[in-house]
Amino acid sequence: MATRALITGGAGFIGSHLAEQLLARGYEVQVIDNLLSGRLENIAPLEANPRFRYAIEDIRNATVMDRLVSECDVVYHLAAAVGVFSIVSSPIDTIEINVGGTEVVLRTARRYRRKVLIASTSEVYGKNEKIPFNEEDDRTLGATTRSRWSYAASKELDEFLALAYHKAVDLPIVVFRLFNTVGARQRGHYGMVLPRFARWALKGEPIQVYGDGAQRRCFANVNDVVQAIIGLGESPAAIGEVFNIGSSDEISIREAAEKIRERAGSQSEIITIPYDQAYEAGFEDMRRRVPDISKIQRVIGWNPTTPLNNTIDQILEHQKQIIDKDMEQ
Repeated sequence: MATRALITGGAGFIGSHLAEQLLARGYEVQVIDNLLSGRLENIAPLEANPRFRYAIEDIRNATVMDRLVSECDVVYHLAAAVGVFSIVSSPIDTIEINVGGTEVVLRTARRYRRKVLIASTSEVYGKNEKIPFNEEDDRTLGATTRSRWSYAASKELDEFLALAYHKAVDLPIVVFRLFNTVGARQRGHYGMVLPRFARWALKGEPIQVYGDGAQRRCFANVNDVVQAIIGLGESPAAIGEVFNIGSSDEISIREAAEKIRERAGSQSEIITIPYDQAYEAGFEDMRRRVPDISKIQRVIGWNPTTPLNNTIDQILEHQKQIIDKDMEQ
């Protein structure tokens, strides 16, 4: 009998890739998504598969979640408020969706004794300057008056709650912290940096780098990341643990803009925009964000393998399709 997976946020960027790869591995897949940031077009190619179903609903609907969790074997909980723009502009939704939704997922999973994989984020490391970030490192967040940190705090609470369920009632949980996952289907609307750069480059518009551009990030291809998530879901040794998932190859945001411009064959100017103008007054950011992935390497033998240039080409191709579609309308 096929393993039955429920993916919350399954019509989103990462969730749709996860659904695709689980189906390829023979799973039955149920998706729930409220379509605030997810898109039906992401899962449209999967609808013909008899092992795939979806529900357009909010995960905070306990009645719907009760039915869906009762019918699955494992829950991949990816639903969350996403993107810096959304977090800064909608802090109430960020906290209520991230914390309230996770509470419903865990409470329902406890009722039916289902394994849960919780998507967390590199944001929980905050302003810690110890590089690379290890799962056991201290966290350093900014003041509560900075709404930018509400996302990190909400995901920290998700982790604490998941680990509490594991410790108190032996619920099988796995927490994974994602670092800058990128690839096809990701859109720049929510503040995702590489799709924004790609769209500007393709349209010949100025490529806007927020801050000074010297901040450094590590970008992992979504297909590699999904392989890691599936591996953790299938590993008994991962239960009750927290894992980083990401690439450890650094690049500055300015360099990323230059690389995208080059691969797009674009003449776009690269300009810098102060954080205060891009987001909000007093916006704080991390200068470097690099994961220590030795733990996941040790437990499931995972390593990211897709070169950044290949990932950028995938992003450029997807953005070109969006631009062409927009022009036809």
